[in-house]
Amino acid sequence: MEQLPPEVLSFRLLAPAAIDIQPRLGELFHPNRIPIETPHYIALSSRGAVPHLSQDMMRSSTSIKGIYAALEDYVEKAPHEIPPVYKFPAPSHDSPLRRFIALQNDALLVLGPRRIPPVPCPASNTYTAVSIMTSVGFSMLESEDYVTAVQILRPDIAIGLADVVYGPKAGAKRQDRMGDRTMVWTNELIDGVNDEKTGSARTALFAPILPIGREQQLYYLEHLKDEWSENVSGLVLYEAASVATIPEGMEHLPRLSLSEPKSPHKLLDEIALGIDMFTIPFISAATDAGIALDFSFPPPLQPQQRSELLPLGVDMWLPSHATDVSPLRPGCACYACANHHRAYLQHLLSAKEMLGWVLLALHNHHVVDEFFSGVRASLHETSFSQTKASFHIVYEPDLPAKTGQGPRVRGYQFKSAGPSEKKKNPVAYRSLNDRREKLADAPQRLGPGLEAKDLEEGGFAELFQE
Repeated sequence: MEQLPPEVLSFRLLAPAAIDIQPRLGELFHPNRIPIETPHYIALSSRGAVPHLSQDMMRSSTSIKGIYAALEDYVEKAPHEIPPVYKFPAPSHDSPLRRFIALQNDALLVLGPRRIPPVPCPASNTYTAVSIMTSVGFSMLESEDYVTAVQILRPDIAIGLADVVYGPKAGAKRQDRMGDRTMVWTNELIDGVNDEKTGSARTALFAPILPIGREQQLYYLEHLKDEWSENVSGLVLYEAASVATIPEGMEHLPRLSLSEPKSPHKLLDEIALGIDMFTIPFISAATDAGIALDFSFPPPLQPQQRSELLPLGVDMWLPSHATDVSPLRPGCACYACANHHRAYLQHLLSAKEMLGWVLLALHNHHVVDEFFSGVRASLHETSFSQTKASFHIVYEPDLPAKTGQGPRVRGYQFKSAGPSEKKKNPVAYRSLNDRREKLADAPQRLGPGLEAKDLEEGGFAELFQE
């Protein structure tokens, strides 16, 4: 196998950790993209767009430097029909997927098989395929089809196919198969990327580290270190504890976590273990819930007499914001806070105007950007551990609970639990049967002799008294 060209992707540790399981500073560099200082995050996309944000808005009003795209968003009719993204015109040096979703040229494009977080599928993975959920239902993604997708779509980074179980923990026999299958699929992807005729020489491969013990995937890890180390540009971890299973000699590679942290506290815990990049579902979850994130690193100094913890976000559905003309977060420089106030955003949410969630998305991504900037500054100053401890003391452990009704949930975002399940979305239209019955009982002829109370009883009007 040929080694990937050195110009594809490089990662430089600015402050290497003395031991493997420690926070570290780095920089991910691609010759045609914005360098990403780490620790940092990759924004999640839904069918090619960051939720609630258009591509031009992402360019002009956020600092997002890369997005994660899931192949299952684009292959709902495959393999019976060729997905439209495969046929989208693009020059040989560019990505059809990038053109298809109109992603800016300087943003890093990461392609993986499944959304984050993935919807559990009823069918299990097989020796040749993983189970996926498309916009039209459940399907199977064959390993060879995933290799073809990487060859055609030419992302900057391709996440290796992994036999990961979502839901109940896998048993011992199942864990043994996980390592064997992932080893075969990784080998097929490396061969496909390096193929002289159909390969994608500009695509860097991030190999998965499975969320199981070292012994259960030892054979795969040995191949990763001895046979494929020159073909792998980074590692993907499905739980932060897997840092301990990284093969010797591959500690210098960038580490991307797909572990779905639920709060900034969890992010800090994973950063402390040496994770470099994250995908963060709680950004979009908070936005959909109408919550404006409100945390910073380092945390604000708390008066000694104040004992209650600070909330990690502000519920913008609360009626108390209806007359509040202050920004969503004091001192915030995001577009939403610089141009609007809480009362306006609360009105937008109450009126179900999509602009409300757009402004929240801009604000929440800005807060997370500032959070990671503060983390990197503390690592430069070697004060991360102390500041992390202060953060845990100052802020509540969880994000605020959802109180309002967010945007309509799409069918491919969740798995049905079975019959008699409560509807995810409220009923959009109410029944008019009661009005129809009143009209049927109303007087058949309207005229000057009809009294106001008759009109009211018939459902034609309401009687108003001063």
